Amino acid sequence: MKTITNELIQKFNEYLIDEEKATATIEKYIRDITAFMKWLAGTEITKQMVLAYKQKLIEDYAPASVNSVLSSLNSFFSYNEWYDCKVKALKIQRQVFASKEKELTKAEYEKLLNVAKNKNNERLYYLMQTICSTGIRVSELKYITCNDLKIGQAVIRCKGKTRIVFLTKQLCKMLANYIKKHNVKSGSVFVTKTGKPLDRSNIWSDMKKLCEIAGVSKDKVFPHNLRHLFARTYYSLQKDIVRLADILGHSSVNTTRIYTMESGDVHRKQLQKLGLLRY
Repeated sequence: MKTITNELIQKFNEYLIDEEKATATIEKYIRDITAFMKWLAGTEITKQMVLAYKQKLIEDYAPASVNSVLSSLNSFFSYNEWYDCKVKALKIQRQVFASKEKELTKAEYEKLLNVAKNKNNERLYYLMQTICSTGIRVSELKYITCNDLKIGQAVIRCKGKTRIVFLTKQLCKMLANYIKKHNVKSGSVFVTKTGKPLDRSNIWSDMKKLCEIAGVSKDKVFPHNLRHLFARTYYSLQKDIVRLADILGHSSVNTTRIYTMESGDVHRKQLQKLGLLRY
């Protein structure tokens, strides 16, 4: 009889740690599996039950979110050798345009910076610029250290990979003034009052607080969208998706293409400039 228990989940958690999965990834897997266990309410796991849960997910979430949960469950099933319980992901046609409602523009980014500065939230002011000028993930902020500002580059270790991220002279100068003012002498540049690296949830919450005053939709304001803005801006200038993939730490340019998608309005304007219509 196949049933999910807290003990099994704990063992899977330890397995993921041994596999050196990112902390955020582990938390997501465990959260998805725990939600499935609660839905089962002690019922035996069968392929039919998993398919029923899949249908529930389809009714409640977007296709990409459904596939994300199914990936967590399938990993758990493979770990327990419950191969007969695994289900297929949804087939999703590749999106051509980014959603205008979710795309953070450069003008909106600057509005957020102005509000952060006016509210004297220096940490958030410089933190957002660090992410947006380097393209790093919010989880990688902790790798930007005081010593890195002296050499103009940081070593980022994430998802089992190591890469070098370059810090511009202007950014290094800004952050050097910041750490001097706040008496941060070593370790990560952005820390809490107790000296620990910032938690992503705190950063998310602080950014959301800027929205109303800045006049920017909350749906657009979250740390990862700064990474997307960096990618679109870089690609619009350099048109080098392979180099951009390296900078972002992507193993596949297909992932990078998602970051460089522009809204339908941009493509519409480009079509209008073709000059192929005659009145």
